[in-house]
Amino acid sequence: MGGVSDRWRPPAAQPSAWPVLPVDDWADTVETLHLLTQVVGKVRLVCGPWLNHSWGVPLYVSARGLRTGLVPYGATAFELELDLTAGPLLVVTTAGHSRELPIAGTSVAGFYAGALHAMARLGLPVSIHPVPSEIADAQPFDTDTRPRAYDPEHARLVWMALVQAQRVFTDFRAGFVGKVSPVHSFWGSFDLAVTRFSGRPAPPHPGGVPHFPDDVAREAYSHEVTSVGFWLGSREAPKSMFYAYAYPTPAGFAEAAVQSSGAAWLGDLGEFALPYESIRTAPDPDAELLVFAESTHAAAADLAGWDRAALELDDPHPPSWWHRRREHR
Repeated sequence: MGGVSDRWRPPAAQPSAWPVLPVDDWADTVETLHLLTQVVGKVRLVCGPWLNHSWGVPLYVSARGLRTGLVPYGATAFELELDLTAGPLLVVTTAGHSRELPIAGTSVAGFYAGALHAMARLGLPVSIHPVPSEIADAQPFDTDTRPRAYDPEHARLVWMALVQAQRVFTDFRAGFVGKVSPVHSFWGSFDLAVTRFSGRPAPPHPGGVPHFPDDVAREAYSHEVTSVGFWLGSREAPKSMFYAYAYPTPAGFAEAAVQSSGAAWLGDLGEFALPYESIRTAPDPDAELLVFAESTHAAAADLAGWDRAALELDDPHPPSWWHRRREHR
């Protein structure tokens, strides 16, 4: 029987797998997608049970875009998926029924009404809070009737970048045996993130996030964490970036030596940031992003006195049964 080194691995990603992002041109599409994912995410929020740290509300990167995963609805269930490769919102039920709703050429109000109408036509009526979350001066979905820009190629690039980030974040997640979140996309801030927990309680979060209840923020940060994520950018700050932070921020974290060229401390945000372009143009983008994730976590965990020996794996490998299963297929 072979050892760990004999296990099959998929081909290594080529640097060209990381797409060039048109930061000067795609802010309109990113803004549109941010709002549409909020509609989709809020449907998941109201239908599923509450999971700790808001883990029951994010979306997941899929083979076509962003999806809810299976959402319960009485004795049945459904899934919503924003197809960023071809354009529609897909609504699929376990009863074998489905509907599609175009994304391009619609307003936020039109998409909001269309999504709820599609759910009702499938026998799954829902009602969601129509005000976008975590956006200052947000306009309610049902009154946002102005035409919204949506470039299908820009949407596809969003998806391609998310696919790459999700893959590396999953690799990073595998090195932690303590409590750790899924790799998921929070539609409030429109980013992809994975979070590690020390297991120790944290001081109450101060709250104050626009259109985001303080008690939800406090529950999300009820315990000490380090987190790494990928933010697509906004109209005000269009350059995509990777970020890393800790809550609570340990003393000395801002001065930590992060082992990734191009990383910088953003004092106003209380986090390290690394431009997406620095990763994309690195000789080995995957390794560069892993170094950023691992070194920022290590710095925060050491400064905060985490029991890293009990929580982390030096070289994560699957258990012996995994090898037997693979070798006897």
